[in-house]
Amino acid sequence: MPAAKPTKAQKHALAIAEGLRNEYPDAECALLHKNAFQLLIATILSAQCTDERVNMVTPELFRRWPTPHALAEAPPEEVQKVIQPTGFFRAKAKSIQGCCRGLVEKHGGEVPRQLEQLVELPGVGRKTANVVLGTAFDIPSGVVVDTHVTRLTGRLGLTRHKDAVKIESDLMALLPPEEWIMFSHRLIHHGRRICKARKPLCSDCVLNHLCPKVGVAEKPAKAANPKKVR
Repeated sequence: MPAAKPTKAQKHALAIAEGLRNEYPDAECALLHKNAFQLLIATILSAQCTDERVNMVTPELFRRWPTPHALAEAPPEEVQKVIQPTGFFRAKAKSIQGCCRGLVEKHGGEVPRQLEQLVELPGVGRKTANVVLGTAFDIPSGVVVDTHVTRLTGRLGLTRHKDAVKIESDLMALLPPEEWIMFSHRLIHHGRRICKARKPLCSDCVLNHLCPKVGVAEKPAKAANPKKVR
């Protein structure tokens, strides 16, 4: 049977994906890492924290405890001290050490390549699992939905939802799996540089002609020759 023709919504999403691909061909994950283990821990630490701040603490974290076994056995108070700048450091230390124990006890110290196994680890949700599988293993398990993706997909008319799970479901229905990994990276780059939360730079946006600007307040036009009020 011939493949079904893409819907209007799918064509819109594909046009956006093409525009982002042309604008950010080399986009990549902003979290610095050398392997899947480091990416996993860095992603857990990135919750409610900027990637830049996470990148400030992970070099020391992995210098002191370079493996899941080492980090699992580290004194919690020392781990907390290193990751403190990322915020919620007690809860995050508990999560990353619990995650490491799970890696050691259930997976021989290796990061699993299955979504179902990843989300069973402490501190690992679907978003974190998608980041690791997509970036470290090039496995398109889903679409990463962070605050930038949530904001931009709404503005671009790709979804009406605010819930990350529902947004991901909409995007997976609109885009083929080969687009899932890089679409998020590129959209995040675009959100940081152009489509900012408070003042989106619409005039500089490569997607301006495609964007319905949902929820973006238009500035009132200025009069050509404003008269002084006396």
